[in-house]
Amino acid sequence: MVKRGELIYEGKAKKVYKTDDPNVYYVYFKDDATAFNGLKKGQIKDKGCLNNQISTMFFELLQTKGVSNHFVAMDGDRGMLVRPLEIIPVEVVVRNIVAGSLAKRIGQEEGTRLDSPVLEFYYKNDALGDPMINSESEMSQIEKMALEINHILREYLVPHGIELIDFKLEFGRYRKGILLGDEISPDTCRFWDIKTQEKMDKDRFRRDLGGVEEAYQEILRRLKGVMK
Repeated sequence: MVKRGELIYEGKAKKVYKTDDPNVYYVYFKDDATAFNGLKKGQIKDKGCLNNQISTMFFELLQTKGVSNHFVAMDGDRGMLVRPLEIIPVEVVVRNIVAGSLAKRIGQEEGTRLDSPVLEFYYKNDALGDPMINSESEMSQIEKMALEINHILREYLVPHGIELIDFKLEFGRYRKGILLGDEISPDTCRFWDIKTQEKMDKDRFRRDLGGVEEAYQEILRRLKGVMK
């Protein structure tokens, strides 16, 4: 196993360390939770452990489907070994069903189905509130990957009783290619129960709905094939 080294980045939900292997970084998943660009802060019990496991399952699924991503291996309950990416400072949001800020922007009720997936691109800058951008550089490949990821995840989640409402993705350059990075978890996705439309993601924290830890735990249970 690699040895953890210098801390090179700490974000809202994760810490990233160098290791003694220049081709591998170590990501530590925290329990810290934030919303509204850091204006709301708190903790979600065991979130780091849950998100690490959930993200691992999704990254492994995508790799089997031919989607290149930075995942190498899990390393403990909260640790993930990944490829060191040169992060492209664009946050990609894929929307299948109207929810969150989109409902306010277009004046439609949450739960309204979109005719086809909608992609939005945001320049990553918290100080500016992640303003939307339209950049041509490398966007064609990223758009293709985002739509493919969306198709794979939606199809995979239906038998688990989960609807993928929307989610955000981040990409980075590694050697001569573009890889999916960051995480795929209830922090970065909106998951609803297909039958009840109950929210099973960080919206429960954002909106003070309660049952936050239970929602994250339920996502992991279902992905493991354990249904109530």
